[in-house]
Formats: sequence, structure tokens, C-alpha cells
Amino acid sequence: MGMTMTQKILAAHAGLPFVEAGQLIEAELDLALANDITAPVAVGEVEKAGGCVKCREKIALVMDHFTPNKDIKAAEQVKRTRDFAEKEGIVHFYDVGEMGIEHALLPEKGLVGAGDCVIGADSHTCTYGALGAFSTGVGSTDLAAAMLTQKCWFKVPAAIKIVLTGALPKYVTGKDLILHIIGRIGVDGALYKSMEFTGDGVASLSIDDRFTVCNMAIEAGAKNGIFPADETALAYMKGRFLREPKIYKADADADYESTIEIDLSALKPTVSFPHLPENTKTLWENIPIQQVVIGSCTNGRISDLRQAAEILQGRKVHKGVRCIVIPATQDVYLQAMREGLLETFIRAGAVVSTPTCGPCLGGHMGILAAGEKCVSTTNRNFVGRMGHVTSEIYLASPYTAAASAVLGRLATAEEVLS
Repeated sequence: MGMTMTQKILAAHAGLPFVEAGQLIEAELDLALANDITAPVAVGEVEKAGGCVKCREKIALVMDHFTPNKDIKAAEQVKRTRDFAEKEGIVHFYDVGEMGIEHALLPEKGLVGAGDCVIGADSHTCTYGALGAFSTGVGSTDLAAAMLTQKCWFKVPAAIKIVLTGALPKYVTGKDLILHIIGRIGVDGALYKSMEFTGDGVASLSIDDRFTVCNMAIEAGAKNGIFPADETALAYMKGRFLREPKIYKADADADYESTIEIDLSALKPTVSFPHLPENTKTLWENIPIQQVVIGSCTNGRISDLRQAAEILQGRKVHKGVRCIVIPATQDVYLQAMREGLLETFIRAGAVVSTPTCGPCLGGHMGILAAGEKCVSTTNRNFVGRMGHVTSEIYLASPYTAAASAVLGRLATAEEVLS
């Protein structure tokens, strides 16, 4: 029996010729990641162990969740991590001015790529599967152990094969695709499994679409999501990725627990209604909103901002709606400025924030009051996720979010442009 892409990467990093689902292995890591919320806990465990980091070049610390610091507690969290990074000589430490949202920043900086084995003390670390890497979230104590040993224990996941055909229609994106999948299989439909994407339709997806899809694999309960490292992925990594890409392809006789087939051309703009990502709809009645958030590790890249600007160009944000645009990294911010996207947003009546996770986790820069409704390009819409427990979050693509901002209600791009 053959192996899946994920199994091949894990086997290589464990120094084994073959692994199978359910097997426990210890694997070498190419990178271990933490942020300003999860790093301080890991730092404490490293210090309690009386150790020092094994490889300062293979650790990334990104201060993105509450930065610029929103209060004294946030400032102390970052200070502890900053002091640790300086003491240990951490090479990849990103603070205000250099910082971006971690899962957009690390691929942009070339720190992750094809064939890598990556863990992060953040559940959306699965994003890097877009480049053909095995990447997954872990707890802060696991991250501490990885800092000390540059290794991690894994149970090899079983896999779901997702076969894509066709191409996405206009105004339908990778966000609509992953919301469709989650709506179809549920938030536990891929529990501790690898979601492996294949088929002719993969070639039609942009790298940013793939980042979005893999980012939200965790919302289906998956251990990781992964795409083959094809020409699109290699083109993104060229001149950027710091190491030689290693391409792993699933064997023809690889074992999959199930297969899902999706015709991309049949998909429609999809929205996840409160309070679970699986609660998806393509049709809805008039739902007035008070806020729109365009950004996050899911949809804060330059293509996402271009999509939002296409809808907002020459239009105004609806009276009574707050539209917050958050470029995912400083480079995205600069590119958006060069292209005039920031002017488009501001003239439309939106505000543009420094890169930050901010409102996605109810941190800052857009907290919701009681009863308020928000259309957001983020990845979770749990009760109280973005503020008050009676507030509501509708997950959507940048096209849909921008259209909703213009009409003051949940809407699609075609409604605005028709």
C-alpha cells in the first residue's frame, strides 16, 4: 500500500521508509512558530526546564494578535517574548513595524515551503499546506518541547481525498470553496485527518485561494490541509523560499478513508451563518449588519484586498456600517498603497488598520456590542468570538463582505454590480 502526501512528508522527517495512519512517530521540524498569546506560555516552560533553544534559526515568533499592544497585559506578554527572543538570539522575531499576521507573513518571508514539517502554537498553522508542506497547530507546551529539541511527536493522520474539477466562477473564491466543504462535511467531518486536495481543478486555483482553503481545514476538524506543490506553488516560492523545495506526490494506491468530488464551476457565493462554520447558506433573506471586517490570516492578502476594492471602487460604505480593512502584512499594506487600494477604501468610508489579528479573536480593532451583526472574512463565528455573546458573525469572502458593506446588509457582489 502506498502513502499520501502527508504520510510521505512525515515519514521523511521521522527517518522512516513508510508510515501508516494511526502510527506514532517522532519527526524533525523545519520550523516552530508561536505568537504573542501562545509564546509566553512556551517561554515559561522552556525556562522551567532550565534549557535553551536547540536551533534559533528554526523558530519564528510573531507578535500579531494584540499588537500594537492594546493594554498593559498585552504589553507584558510581548515584552516577555521580546526579552526571550533577544536572550536566545531568535533569528525570526517579528514585532511592530516588521510584524504581519503570522500565517501570511511566514510564507511571504520564505520561512515555509514544499516538503516542510511545521508546527505552530496556533490552530491555523495548517495554512502552509497550500505550498505542499505538512503544517499543523499544537499547544504551547508542545511548542516548548519543540524549541528545546526541534522535534515533535505525531500520530500519523488518516486522509480524505478531495478531488476538484472545473474552475471557480466570477466572484466565487477559495473562501467559498472551503465554506462549501465545511458545510458539506461539518466541523468534525475531517477530525484528525489530512484533507488532501487533488484533481484537474487544483491548477485553476490561485495560491491565495489555496492558502485560504488550507487555513480553514482546522474548521472541519482536520489535522492539516495540503495541496500538491505544482507550478503555481513553485512560482510563489521562487526567489522567496529559503530552502530547496521538496515535492511529495501521493502514491496511486495511497489509502484514503473517503473521497469527495467537487465541481468548482457549480459553486456559488457561500456564507457561514452563526454560530458554527458548518452553518452555510447560498441564499438568505434581508439581514441588516453593523460591521464588516476584511482581513485576517484567512483573507488579508493582496488579492483579497483587490477583490474588496473592486466592489468598493466609486461606492460608499452604507450609513451606519463600520468597514474595517486589515492588510495581513506590511508588504501587503505597501502593495495596496501602490495600487491605490487604500485610497479606494478610505474614499468609500472604510478604515485601514495596521496588520493585526485584532477583531478576529475579539482582541481589539473592532469588538462587537450586544446584538450587533458582522460580515467578516475571518475564520470562526463561535458565540462571543468577536465580542458580546449576543453578537453574530457571518463568514464570507472579500467580495461578499465588501458588497455587504455597500448595501448595509448581507449581500453578494452581483447584487452590487447588477
